[in-house]
Amino acid sequence: MVSLGPFPRTPALVVGSVHHTRWRPLRNSFHHRHYQWLIDLADAPQVPGWLRPVATFRGEDHLDGDPGLDALQDNVIRLVLAERPGLTIDRVLMLAHARVLGHTFDPMTVFWCLDEFAQVVATVIEVHNTYGGRHAYVIDGPTSHADLDKQFYVSPFNEVEGGYAVSVKVSPAALSVGIRLAVDGKPLLTATVGGRVLPATPWNVLRTVATHPLMTQRVSALIRWHGVRLWLRRLPVIPRPATPPAKTLTARSTSRSVR
Repeated sequence: MVSLGPFPRTPALVVGSVHHTRWRPLRNSFHHRHYQWLIDLADAPQVPGWLRPVATFRGEDHLDGDPGLDALQDNVIRLVLAERPGLTIDRVLMLAHARVLGHTFDPMTVFWCLDEFAQVVATVIEVHNTYGGRHAYVIDGPTSHADLDKQFYVSPFNEVEGGYAVSVKVSPAALSVGIRLAVDGKPLLTATVGGRVLPATPWNVLRTVATHPLMTQRVSALIRWHGVRLWLRRLPVIPRPATPPAKTLTARSTSRSVR
Protein backbone atom coordinates (compact mmCIF):
# COMPACT_ATOMS: atom_id res chain seq x y z
CA MET A 1 0.00 0.00 0.00
CA VAL A 2 1.09 3.57 -0.71
CA SER A 3 0.59 6.53 1.61
CA LEU A 4 0.35 9.92 -0.11
CA GLY A 5 -0.08 13.14 1.86
CA PRO A 6 -3.64 13.69 3.07
CA PHE A 7 -4.94 10.77 1.00
CA PRO A 8 -5.74 7.33 2.41
CA ARG A 9 -3.37 4.48 1.77
CA THR A 10 -4.09 2.81 -1.56
CA PRO A 11 -5.71 0.61 -2.61
CA ALA A 12 -8.71 1.39 -0.44
CA LEU A 13 -12.47 1.04 -0.37
CA VAL A 14 -14.66 4.09 0.23
CA VAL A 15 -17.78 2.65 1.84
CA GLY A 16 -20.74 4.88 2.55
CA SER A 17 -23.64 6.25 0.56
CA VAL A 18 -24.79 8.37 -2.33
CA HIS A 19 -27.31 11.20 -1.80
CA HIS A 20 -29.17 12.90 -4.61
CA THR A 21 -31.80 15.65 -4.52
CA ARG A 22 -33.66 17.34 -7.36
CA TRP A 23 -35.01 20.66 -6.13
CA ARG A 24 -37.18 21.75 -9.05
CA PRO A 25 -39.49 21.83 -10.92
CA LEU A 26 -40.49 18.96 -8.64
CA ARG A 27 -38.78 17.63 -5.54
CA ASN A 28 -37.21 14.17 -5.58
CA SER A 29 -34.58 12.72 -3.25
CA PHE A 30 -32.91 9.37 -2.71
CA HIS A 31 -30.20 7.88 -0.55
CA HIS A 32 -28.53 4.53 -1.24
CA ARG A 33 -25.68 2.52 0.22
CA HIS A 34 -22.62 2.72 -1.98
CA TYR A 35 -18.93 1.95 -2.28
CA GLN A 36 -16.10 2.78 -4.65
CA TRP A 37 -12.39 2.09 -4.87
CA LEU A 38 -9.48 4.50 -4.47
CA ILE A 39 -6.49 3.16 -6.38
CA ASP A 40 -3.12 4.30 -7.67
CA LEU A 41 -3.13 3.79 -11.44
CA ALA A 42 0.55 2.86 -11.32
CA ASP A 43 0.03 0.33 -8.53
CA ALA A 44 -3.12 -1.65 -9.32
CA PRO A 45 -4.78 -3.66 -6.54
CA GLN A 46 -3.49 -7.20 -6.19
CA VAL A 47 -6.51 -9.21 -5.10
CA PRO A 48 -6.70 -13.01 -4.91
CA GLY A 49 -7.91 -14.71 -8.06
CA TRP A 50 -11.22 -15.68 -6.48
CA LEU A 51 -12.01 -11.99 -5.83
CA ARG A 52 -11.12 -10.70 -9.29
CA PRO A 53 -14.62 -11.18 -10.73
CA VAL A 54 -15.80 -8.41 -8.35
CA ALA A 55 -12.66 -6.27 -8.33
CA THR A 56 -11.34 -5.72 -11.85
CA PHE A 57 -10.18 -2.41 -13.35
CA ARG A 58 -9.83 -1.67 -17.06
CA GLY A 59 -8.46 1.43 -18.71
CA GLU A 60 -10.99 1.25 -21.53
CA ASP A 61 -13.77 2.12 -19.08
CA HIS A 62 -12.54 5.72 -18.91
CA LEU A 63 -11.45 8.72 -20.99
CA ASP A 64 -10.18 7.70 -24.44
CA GLY A 65 -11.06 4.04 -23.94
CA ASP A 66 -7.52 2.70 -24.32
CA PRO A 67 -6.90 -0.67 -22.63
CA GLY A 68 -4.73 -0.97 -19.55
CA LEU A 69 -4.31 1.17 -16.45
CA ASP A 70 -0.92 2.41 -17.69
CA ALA A 71 -2.64 3.80 -20.77
CA LEU A 72 -5.34 5.34 -18.58
CA GLN A 73 -2.72 7.09 -16.45
CA ASP A 74 -1.02 8.36 -19.61
CA ASN A 75 -4.37 9.67 -20.89
CA VAL A 76 -5.06 11.50 -17.62
CA ILE A 77 -1.62 13.10 -17.66
CA ARG A 78 -1.88 14.00 -21.34
CA LEU A 79 -5.27 15.58 -20.75
CA VAL A 80 -3.96 17.73 -17.90
CA LEU A 81 -0.71 18.70 -19.61
CA ALA A 82 -2.64 19.89 -22.65
CA GLU A 83 -4.05 22.56 -20.34
CA ARG A 84 -1.01 23.04 -18.08
CA PRO A 85 2.15 21.97 -19.96
CA GLY A 86 4.47 23.00 -17.14
CA LEU A 87 3.12 20.64 -14.49
CA THR A 88 5.02 17.69 -13.05
CA ILE A 89 2.79 14.70 -12.32
CA ASP A 90 4.24 11.79 -10.41
CA ARG A 91 1.12 9.74 -9.56
CA VAL A 92 -2.54 9.57 -10.48
CA LEU A 93 -5.13 8.34 -7.98
CA MET A 94 -8.57 7.26 -9.18
CA LEU A 95 -11.89 7.06 -7.31
CA ALA A 96 -14.10 4.72 -9.32
CA HIS A 97 -16.13 1.54 -9.44
CA ALA A 98 -14.46 -1.75 -10.20
CA ARG A 99 -15.98 -4.11 -12.70
CA VAL A 100 -18.35 -6.52 -10.98
CA LEU A 101 -18.94 -9.71 -12.96
CA GLY A 102 -17.75 -7.88 -16.06
CA HIS A 103 -20.04 -4.87 -15.65
CA THR A 104 -19.22 -1.35 -14.57
CA PHE A 105 -20.83 2.07 -14.66
CA ASP A 106 -19.40 5.24 -13.14
CA PRO A 107 -21.69 8.27 -13.12
CA MET A 108 -18.65 10.16 -11.84
CA THR A 109 -14.97 9.22 -11.69
CA VAL A 110 -12.38 11.42 -10.00
CA PHE A 111 -8.66 11.45 -10.83
CA TRP A 112 -6.20 13.29 -8.60
CA CYS A 113 -2.83 14.20 -10.15
CA LEU A 114 -0.06 14.41 -7.54
CA ASP A 115 3.48 15.71 -7.81
CA GLU A 116 6.57 14.13 -6.25
CA PHE A 117 5.71 15.76 -2.90
CA ALA A 118 2.24 14.15 -2.89
CA GLN A 119 0.59 17.51 -3.49
CA VAL A 120 -2.43 17.77 -5.79
CA VAL A 121 -1.58 19.78 -8.90
CA ALA A 122 -4.77 19.03 -10.86
CA THR A 123 -8.03 17.10 -10.61
CA VAL A 124 -10.00 15.49 -13.41
CA ILE A 125 -13.70 14.74 -12.99
CA GLU A 126 -15.10 12.41 -15.62
CA VAL A 127 -18.87 12.20 -16.04
CA HIS A 128 -20.62 9.30 -17.77
CA ASN A 129 -24.21 9.18 -18.97
CA THR A 130 -26.35 6.12 -19.59
CA TYR A 131 -26.06 6.58 -23.37
CA GLY A 132 -22.39 5.64 -23.45
CA GLY A 133 -21.09 9.22 -23.44
CA ARG A 134 -18.14 10.53 -21.40
CA HIS A 135 -16.89 14.00 -20.63
CA ALA A 136 -13.87 15.10 -18.59
CA TYR A 137 -13.54 18.36 -16.67
CA VAL A 138 -10.02 19.47 -15.71
CA ILE A 139 -9.74 21.43 -12.48
CA ASP A 140 -6.58 23.47 -12.33
CA GLY A 141 -4.52 23.29 -9.15
CA PRO A 142 -5.15 21.94 -5.64
CA THR A 143 -8.72 22.48 -4.66
CA SER A 144 -11.44 21.67 -2.20
CA HIS A 145 -13.97 23.78 -4.14
CA ALA A 146 -14.27 24.57 -7.84
CA ASP A 147 -16.84 26.00 -10.22
CA LEU A 148 -17.48 24.49 -13.66
CA ASP A 149 -19.74 25.38 -16.56
CA LYS A 150 -21.90 22.40 -17.47
CA GLN A 151 -20.81 21.11 -20.90
CA PHE A 152 -22.28 17.62 -21.17
CA TYR A 153 -25.71 16.04 -21.47
CA VAL A 154 -26.19 13.77 -18.45
CA SER A 155 -29.83 13.53 -17.40
CA PRO A 156 -32.67 13.37 -19.94
CA PHE A 157 -34.51 15.84 -17.70
CA ASN A 158 -31.86 18.59 -17.76
CA GLU A 159 -30.65 20.98 -20.42
CA VAL A 160 -26.92 21.45 -21.03
CA GLU A 161 -26.84 24.72 -19.12
CA GLY A 162 -25.90 26.17 -15.77
CA GLY A 163 -22.87 25.45 -13.64
CA TYR A 164 -21.53 22.94 -11.17
CA ALA A 165 -20.05 23.73 -7.77
CA VAL A 166 -17.72 20.89 -6.79
CA SER A 167 -16.67 20.20 -3.21
CA VAL A 168 -14.00 17.64 -2.28
CA LYS A 169 -13.13 16.43 1.21
CA VAL A 170 -10.18 14.08 1.67
CA SER A 171 -8.59 12.64 4.80
CA PRO A 172 -6.90 9.33 5.63
CA ALA A 173 -10.16 8.13 7.20
CA ALA A 174 -12.89 9.53 4.92
CA LEU A 175 -13.48 10.87 1.43
CA SER A 176 -16.41 12.60 -0.22
CA VAL A 177 -17.23 14.48 -3.41
CA GLY A 178 -20.24 16.78 -3.67
CA ILE A 179 -21.68 18.47 -6.74
CA ARG A 180 -24.39 21.14 -6.94
CA LEU A 181 -25.91 22.07 -10.28
CA ALA A 182 -27.40 25.56 -10.43
CA VAL A 183 -29.25 27.15 -13.34
CA ASP A 184 -29.94 30.88 -13.39
CA GLY A 185 -28.41 31.09 -9.94
CA LYS A 186 -30.90 28.65 -8.39
CA PRO A 187 -30.05 25.11 -7.24
CA LEU A 188 -31.42 22.39 -9.50
CA LEU A 189 -29.63 19.27 -8.28
CA THR A 190 -27.28 18.31 -5.47
CA ALA A 191 -25.40 15.02 -5.20
CA THR A 192 -22.85 13.70 -2.72
CA VAL A 193 -20.95 10.43 -2.74
CA GLY A 194 -18.46 9.21 -0.18
CA GLY A 195 -17.87 7.41 3.04
CA ARG A 196 -15.29 5.95 5.38
CA VAL A 197 -12.08 4.48 4.08
CA LEU A 198 -11.20 0.82 4.53
CA PRO A 199 -7.94 -0.85 3.48
CA ALA A 200 -8.62 -3.09 0.49
CA THR A 201 -7.70 -6.32 2.25
CA PRO A 202 -9.30 -9.53 0.94
CA TRP A 203 -11.53 -9.67 4.04
CA ASN A 204 -12.70 -6.06 3.65
CA VAL A 205 -13.34 -6.55 -0.07
CA LEU A 206 -15.31 -9.76 0.57
CA ARG A 207 -17.36 -8.18 3.36
CA THR A 208 -18.09 -5.03 1.33
CA VAL A 209 -19.10 -6.97 -1.76
CA ALA A 210 -21.32 -9.24 0.35
CA THR A 211 -23.11 -6.30 1.99
CA HIS A 212 -23.29 -4.30 -1.28
CA PRO A 213 -23.98 -7.05 -3.85
CA LEU A 214 -23.79 -6.28 -7.58
CA MET A 215 -22.83 -2.67 -6.89
CA THR A 216 -22.39 -1.49 -10.47
CA GLN A 217 -25.43 -3.36 -11.74
CA ARG A 218 -27.40 -1.75 -8.92
CA VAL A 219 -26.15 1.73 -9.86
CA SER A 220 -27.23 1.25 -13.48
CA ALA A 221 -30.62 -0.12 -12.47
CA LEU A 222 -31.32 2.58 -9.89
CA ILE A 223 -30.50 5.40 -12.31
CA ARG A 224 -33.05 4.02 -14.75
CA TRP A 225 -35.60 3.34 -12.01
CA HIS A 226 -35.44 6.89 -10.70
CA GLY A 227 -35.66 8.17 -14.27
CA VAL A 228 -38.84 6.17 -14.86
CA ARG A 229 -40.32 7.57 -11.64
CA LEU A 230 -39.62 11.13 -12.77
CA TRP A 231 -41.11 10.39 -16.19
CA LEU A 232 -44.24 8.97 -14.55
CA ARG A 233 -44.49 12.21 -12.59
CA ARG A 234 -44.51 13.99 -15.98
CA LEU A 235 -41.17 15.72 -15.72
CA PRO A 236 -40.43 16.86 -19.30
CA VAL A 237 -37.78 14.92 -21.22
CA ILE A 238 -35.05 17.00 -22.90
CA PRO A 239 -33.81 15.53 -26.22
CA ARG A 240 -30.12 14.78 -26.49
CA PRO A 241 -28.05 17.32 -28.45
CA ALA A 242 -27.35 16.23 -32.02
CA THR A 243 -23.66 17.17 -31.81
CA PRO A 244 -21.50 15.89 -28.92
CA PRO A 245 -19.88 18.67 -26.86
CA ALA A 246 -16.15 19.17 -26.52
CA LYS A 247 -14.45 16.51 -24.46
CA THR A 248 -12.76 18.64 -21.79
CA LEU A 249 -13.16 21.88 -19.94
CA THR A 250 -10.65 23.49 -17.60
CA ALA A 251 -11.93 25.10 -14.42
CA ARG A 252 -9.96 27.34 -12.12
CA SER A 253 -10.08 26.27 -8.49
CA THR A 254 -11.71 28.56 -5.93
CA SER A 255 -9.75 27.17 -2.98
CA ARG A 256 -6.12 26.19 -2.53
CA SER A 257 -6.42 23.14 -0.31
CA VAL A 258 -7.53 19.55 -0.85
CA ARG A 259 -7.77 18.85 2.88
